[in-house]
Amino acid sequence: MIIRALNRNELMIVHEIAHLTWPDTFKEILRKDQIEYMLNWMYNLNLLENQVDQGHLFFVAEHAGKPAGFIGIEPNHPEKGITKIHKIYILPSMQGMGIGKKLIDHVIDLSVQSNISALLLNVNRFNNAVHFYKSQGFEILHEENIDIGNGYLMEDFVMRLSI
Repeated sequence: MIIRALNRNELMIVHEIAHLTWPDTFKEILRKDQIEYMLNWMYNLNLLENQVDQGHLFFVAEHAGKPAGFIGIEPNHPEKGITKIHKIYILPSMQGMGIGKKLIDHVIDLSVQSNISALLLNVNRFNNAVHFYKSQGFEILHEENIDIGNGYLMEDFVMRLSI
């Protein structure tokens, strides 16, 4: 397996993995219409391109030469010395193979090289990934409810990993 940076022209990989992953990941947590709304909002190619233009970085994990998962980060958010993980998803068929851990380890390595002391992320409070993040050393800082419009609410934990 390799992890490599995605360039602006490869963001369709992020879009495709999200669309293949979200329905399975959130089927027990969110209504189908909310999943569609959030996918169209968060994984719109124009939005992803704007994020890259603003300094976000995207990395893909490839297994047997094919994309298996991705991570999207924003260094120095909300302040210098903190990296925010905005997006991390692994294809359902590839989960449990250590790909998520390798992506997080990759971000930790990059962060250490850049004198970043912590990673932050938001995760749906009802998502099984909470257990994965805890196993990687993340701690829950607090709960956060985010109104995302159209009558939808994101009910998240904000988690932190000191590095």
